[in-house]
Parts: sequence; structure tokens; C-alpha cells
Amino acid sequence: MHRIFIGYDPSQDIAFQVLRHSLAKHATEPIDIRAIDAAQLTEFHRPVDPLASTPFTYTRFLVPWLCDYRGLALFMDSDMLALGDISELFHLDMTGLALRVRQHEYNPAETVKMGGKVQTQYPRKNWSSLMLMDCGRLTAWSKEAVETQTGAWLHRFEPIPDAEIGDIPPEFNVLDHMTGPTKLLHYTSGGPWLAGCEDADHADLWDRYRLQYERAPAAALS
Repeated sequence: MHRIFIGYDPSQDIAFQVLRHSLAKHATEPIDIRAIDAAQLTEFHRPVDPLASTPFTYTRFLVPWLCDYRGLALFMDSDMLALGDISELFHLDMTGLALRVRQHEYNPAETVKMGGKVQTQYPRKNWSSLMLMDCGRLTAWSKEAVETQTGAWLHRFEPIPDAEIGDIPPEFNVLDHMTGPTKLLHYTSGGPWLAGCEDADHADLWDRYRLQYERAPAAALS
């Protein structure tokens, strides 16, 4: 079963629920979806960062630790929508790689995002929003390291040799604007579930999946 960890923000629960629904709708192989909820990670202690735009800014890097540094696991931000089969990512060749990410060249002009959050600029921006990880090769991301290391050290993958960072096909983690075949859309500028973002690009698409989620039998949502 493929392990998928989704960053969880309690103020945006509907984004998590709709993403989970869309992943399950398109998956052709068994998937195990888990929320990374900072409130539930009672063993994790890190001072509050006023620049962190989500509760999972840092906890995403705990995935290898949560998996006992064994096997493959996928982390993804919650402001995404699956339009294709996420199982495909687990069949990418990981020989010699610690992780695969979508290696965006992303330099947003906006100074705010996600309903008023600061839009920070840094190298490898958004690379950590979708990570396929060989947990056994990521022991540098210990709980202690994630608690103490800088955001730059973590989000730029500083302890990971460049040769061990592979790419993910371009149809996954498409930022806001769909310009071709898209299997995973990322509402990085703010999704339609946020006040003021109701008319975001492809809001109609997300709204359609939300309606499907709300109409789904309760058993299908567990």
C-alpha cells in the first residue's frame, strides 16, 4: 500500500478532505492517506516561526522519521487537487535517489499568498510541496534536525547531495495555471476555499470535486 502524507491545517480542513477524495477517486492501487497534524505530534517541539505560512512548514520533513526510515512515502501540500493517478509516482525509478520532487523554477511576483500570508522568495521554492521519499536515505531529517535546523537548510535540501534529488514528471504539481496534461494541480496562490480566493484559477474544477466529496457516502470518506 502506498503511503501518502498530507500537510494538515485545521483552519482549512475542507482542502484536505477534497484532496483526499480526489486522490482516492483516481488511484488505481491501494493508498494509505495520513494527515500530518502538528497538534497530534506531541513529541515534536519547535519554536513558532512567524514566517511559516502553514502548520506543516516544518513537520513535512518528519515523514522519514514517522516511517521509521523504511520504504517509500509521498508528502504533499493540502492545497492540491488530484486529476490523475497518484500511484504512478510510486513506480518512478528511485535507484540512487533519496527523493524526487518537481524541480520548479518559480519566482512569484506577488508579495502575499493564501489569503494574506507572506509570499517569501527562496531557492528551490515549492520543491518541498510534493516529495517522493526513500525514507531509508533521509536519516539526516531526524526529529532533532527538524526541530532545530533552519528553514533554508530543510527546504533547500542542504544535507541531500544534488545527485540524489530526482525530478517528478511535469504533469504533477502544476502551479495554478494548467498549460497541458495535468494530473496534480497546486493552488499555490490560494485556493477557492479561502476567503478572497473564490475566483482563483480553476475554482470551478475544485468546486466540482468538493460537491462530489459532499455527496459521497460516509463510508467512502473514512
